[in-house]
Amino acid sequence: MAIFNLGSINADLSYSVDAFPEPGETISAHSVSRGLGGKGTNMSVAAARAAAHVVHIGAVGRDGDWAIERLTEYGVDTRYITYGSTTGHAIIMVDRLGENAILIHSGANLEITESAIGAALGQSSTGDYFLAQNETNMQFEAASLAKKLGLTVVYAAAPFDVDAVQMMLPMIDILVLNQVEADQLQKATGKPPQDLGVAQVIITLGAKGCRWFNAETEVSKVFDAEPVKAVDTTGAGDTFTGFMVAGLDRGLPMEQALKLASRAGAIMVTRHGTADVIPDLKDIQDRFGP
Repeated sequence: MAIFNLGSINADLSYSVDAFPEPGETISAHSVSRGLGGKGTNMSVAAARAAAHVVHIGAVGRDGDWAIERLTEYGVDTRYITYGSTTGHAIIMVDRLGENAILIHSGANLEITESAIGAALGQSSTGDYFLAQNETNMQFEAASLAKKLGLTVVYAAAPFDVDAVQMMLPMIDILVLNQVEADQLQKATGKPPQDLGVAQVIITLGAKGCRWFNAETEVSKVFDAEPVKAVDTTGAGDTFTGFMVAGLDRGLPMEQALKLASRAGAIMVTRHGTADVIPDLKDIQDRFGP
């Protein structure tokens, strides 16, 4: 089994600040660091660290070889990463409470080609997983091809755009979104997410855990989050999604996959950084036991 992830690749420039600036205000940062990030990258690394075979479909600029090398080191299959204009990057501010504000320049993330997607998905098998977020181009086209090939389509609706989500709905088997995104989607469609025709919906609730809706069985269940002290929430949702899909790909029932994902997300918020600090299965076992 494998996970084919159409996802963004960013250089994350992270700044530690006391508080976010007001309009027109200039503030000083206490520290700065460069790391590997992008929602797609984070999910690929998380899934790989959860012991899944992950094929990343994406693009970087010629300045992005370091990102490809880092992904390879983390166990991600990078053969279908191509080159575009410039590597995407994110400017991340993290305040003293651990909350973040992020500015993104997409760059090559919006230049992924149909041929690269076709080449990657041509290596898939029925029953594999296709994962996408909202930081690249070609999501609908790739999901349509994945669906035709018999893959399970998982869509993380972030950064949220109601038009993008509505276009993807007919393709989605598992929809992942946070509570704010769920509220925005319900306002736009007039329907709660569990009534949109998607087989399974997971709504992440931050420190309150997550809620799972199974439209096929009409099961709804809340999973509590592990109690931890958060220092940086950046990448926690991506870590959750990557571990969840990896668990499913490894044959875990949804309940167990969500428990694993919640524990990974809990560890992630105790760390500063993004892809470079995503936990692995040993970290989870060491902290929470088997």
